[in-house]
Order: sequence, then structure tokens, then C-alpha cells
Amino acid sequence: MSQDSPPASAAADTVLRLQNVESSYGPIKAIRGVSLQVARGEVATVLGSNGAGKTTILKTISGIIDPRKGSVVFQGQDITAHDPAAIVRRGLSHVPEGREVFPLLSVRDNLLMGAYTRTDRDAVARDMETVYGYFPILKERAAQDAGLLSGGQQQMLAISRAIMAAPALILLDEPSLGLSPRLTKEIFEIVVRINRERGTTILLVEQNANMALNASDYGYVLENGRIVMEGACEVLREKDDIKEFYLGMKDEGVRGERRWKKKKTWR
Repeated sequence: MSQDSPPASAAADTVLRLQNVESSYGPIKAIRGVSLQVARGEVATVLGSNGAGKTTILKTISGIIDPRKGSVVFQGQDITAHDPAAIVRRGLSHVPEGREVFPLLSVRDNLLMGAYTRTDRDAVARDMETVYGYFPILKERAAQDAGLLSGGQQQMLAISRAIMAAPALILLDEPSLGLSPRLTKEIFEIVVRINRERGTTILLVEQNANMALNASDYGYVLENGRIVMEGACEVLREKDDIKEFYLGMKDEGVRGERRWKKKKTWR
């Protein structure tokens, strides 16, 4: 694994730490000895192709999947294989791939579902106005059933529902999935605003490497369930491997041969 500089979290308050985590679906090992850290207040990203194991990492962190090996530590507490509801109460929100809004509830009720663990009602009301400020269309559609929203609007709702929990960390799974380039750009701009304005730490997994690297502070590259490269995003953007395989900046005609060789050198 290439490591051009120490992880940002090594010199800062670490919110999340995975150590040698392995998770499987039956006999199929999806992630293999994954170790990563996320520092408080940063946006970190895990890049990788479809099937690399990105979603499995997030599901393991949030308790949906129990790891076979390794540990997950969140805000100094071991949450490995804890109940997902207990993990939410500790301050971690997961925006899953595919949004998974409550289709028969109104937009407003979906947002209130995000705040169901909170008792600070005045702050909940303020946060509701904050998310309406990020995504004005949600205020316009507040009384509408969430299942009638477009895909992009549902993604906005899913992110907003996570904010309503007032989390210390948000896990974002493929926020650009199925969205137009314009909506993808808008979503990522809001993700950055949430991080900068609210100080919310974010770990996102994404196939759109260009968007992810531009929005994030620190990145990990995942292939076949293993971290093969990591570094500050401004450094990763200049790596030949990243340019060729994730940013599409080299000759496509020799991609297969070069990719095989590069994968070997990454290990």
C-alpha cells in the first residue's frame, strides 16, 4: 500500500478507526483486513469500482453486518457488531445506497424520523429549517409523500434525514448513484457545506472519483476488498494510477494490460 503522507487523523482527533476488519457474505469475503481512520471535522472518501467492497465497509461500521475479524471504534468506544440502533444513538448516521426513504410518509415526517432519538425539540425545529435551506425543494414538498419525489429529491431527503439526527459522523453510500451530472454536482456542494458549516465529519464511498476527490480531504482506494492506496486527496489526484484507472486520463486501448500491472505494484 502506498502511503505518501501519514493519515490526517494521525495528528488529529480520530472519530472513526477500523483495524484489520474482515466481513463476508456467507463464504464470500467482501473486505479483507481493512484499516482506516477518519479525523474529526474532515471529509474522507473510499474510492473503488463496483463490487470492490465499499458498501460492505459502511454496513460493517453501522452494524448492519458483523465483521468476522477486526474492530470498529467510534469516538473512542468499540462498536464492533453492536446493534445498529445503539450505534445511531451514539451519533452515527448512515445514508444507504438507494436512499431508502419511507415512501408512504411525508417529506416532513421522514425528516422527523431522522430526529426520533433526540429530545431537544427546539434544536430539532432549527435543524429542520437548516435542511430546508440546503434543499428548498424539500420545504416545497414537505406535505408530499416521499415516494413521489424524484430520485435526486429522495437523495436530498435521505441526506437531510441523516442531518436531523445531529450526528457526529455521517456515512454516505454512493450519493451520486443514478443522478444527472447537474444534480450530482449540487449534492456534493451541499455535502461540503454540511461539513464546513456544521463541522459534521463525513465518510463517503463513491464511484465518481473526480467528485469524491474534489469534495474530500483524505482518500482510500479499495480494490478486491483491500486498501491498496491512501493519501491526502490533493496528492491522490496527481497519482498516475488514479488518473488512469479512476479519472480516465490515459489511453483506453491498453487499460486492461496496464491495470493488471498496476494492481500488482499497489500491493
